[in-house]
Amino acid sequence: MRVNWWKRIRGAHRDEAILPLYRAVVARGRAPHWYLDGAVPDTLDGRFDMIAAVLAIVLLRLEERPDEQAVAAGPSAALTEHFVDDMDAQLRQIGFGDMVVGKQVGRMMAALGGRLGAYRDGLATGSLAEALVRNLYRGDPPAPTALAHAEHHLRTLRTTLSATPLASLIAGELP
Repeated sequence: MRVNWWKRIRGAHRDEAILPLYRAVVARGRAPHWYLDGAVPDTLDGRFDMIAAVLAIVLLRLEERPDEQAVAAGPSAALTEHFVDDMDAQLRQIGFGDMVVGKQVGRMMAALGGRLGAYRDGLATGSLAEALVRNLYRGDPPAPTALAHAEHHLRTLRTTLSATPLASLIAGELP
C-alpha cells in the first residue's frame, strides 16, 4: 500500500484537537435537508459543494473576532488541513491515481477559496443567492423555495456561529 507523501511529511504536525469540528462540519454538510428541501444535487460534486459551503461559513466565523484572531488562525489552518487530507483520501478511494490527486486537491482548495470570498461578499451585501447559484448549484438555479431553504440555513448557521464561543466550536459543537 502506498503512503501519501503529504501525510507522511505533515502527519506529525496535524492538529488533532480540531478534528471534532471538522467531523461536525462534514456531518452538517451531509444533512439530508440540504439535498431534499434545498435541492442540492446528491452527487459527489453536490456533496463536496455542500461541505465546502458549511466549511466556508465556519471559517468565516473563525476569522470574525479580532480578540480571537491570533487564536483562531491556528484552528482555521488546522481545519483546512483536515479538509485537504479528507479530500485527498476520498479521491484515492474512488480510484484517482497519484498523478491526478494533487491537481484535483489543488482545484478543490481553489474552489474553497473562491467560495470563502463569494460567501463573505454575499453576507456583506445581504444576499447569498448569487453565490449559492454559482457555487452550490453550479450555475443551474433551483426552484426559489430550494434556494431560499439553503440560504436561510446557511445564514442561520452563520448567525448562531457568531454567538458560539471558539472553545465550543473547536470541541465540535456546531449550533
